[in-house]
Amino acid sequence: MKYGIMGLGKMRGGSPQSLTYFYDGEEKMIGAIIGDIVGSRFEFVENDNRGKNFEFFTGACRATDDTFMTVAVAQALFLCRGDYSTLAGKTVNCMRAVARAHPNTGWGEKFYHWLFDGNSALPINSYGNGAGMRISPVGWVADSEAQLKLLANTVTGVTHNHPEGLKGGEAVALCVYLARIGAEKATIRERAAAYYPILNDPSFTVVNLQTSYGYDDLGNWVTCQGSVPHAILAFLESDGFEDAVRNAVSIGGDSDTIGAMAGGIAEAYYGVPAHLEEQALSYLSDDLKGIYYAFGPIRKPRARR
Repeated sequence: MKYGIMGLGKMRGGSPQSLTYFYDGEEKMIGAIIGDIVGSRFEFVENDNRGKNFEFFTGACRATDDTFMTVAVAQALFLCRGDYSTLAGKTVNCMRAVARAHPNTGWGEKFYHWLFDGNSALPINSYGNGAGMRISPVGWVADSEAQLKLLANTVTGVTHNHPEGLKGGEAVALCVYLARIGAEKATIRERAAAYYPILNDPSFTVVNLQTSYGYDDLGNWVTCQGSVPHAILAFLESDGFEDAVRNAVSIGGDSDTIGAMAGGIAEAYYGVPAHLEEQALSYLSDDLKGIYYAFGPIRKPRARR
């Protein structure tokens, strides 16, 4: 059964308009949202020895900028109606519309100015891990690797046009796409290691990261190169969707973003249990749910294992 829900629609003068969208009962991009929400209460918490046996959802959890921008990318893809020649402009408009509806979300300083100060659409040459946290919807719509890379770089390049930013966004999107079309983990690791060779290092494991990864004075842990391979690893070493998110959060650092990236890949590979989707959606406002549901009709099917 389908049911309607109000959400953000077409942009007119930069403002979202109300449309009714329909939910089709299939998972869409909830993996990234779940990873973000679960990781939110651990973000930047140092040396708390959380392990993997923490309570998954609590009252201290919330949707962060990772969820808001993932939803904005999904909306931009939806509004393109299959003509992605306008994707860059729609991505800018959707990101700003969603952010301005939710200004108190903990935006990074540089990105905050891009979102809220004036209307310049110039990219900010960022290589922060925001490039990877929002990209999972691209992996759900691409028809080929060539199209995937074009869409990923278009979405990422509106802000994160530094080579490391573009690489991080493309790597996460490719992992989502490969998982979605039925690639096995060995193939996903091989392809991801072409971007991040550290994935071939036998000492690069979740267990080792749990005691060695986290805050650093240079801020490397919030860059693509300092967190994207870690999120991919969390998925590769998992035995199910929830385990992938637990792996990601357990290593520390920017837990919501690493959780969002790992969760996005894990959803495409494993699917998401309905009870986790239901719990995650309870953290979202109606406008975000509307966009989430709207994404269903353009989402490509996931290979079943």
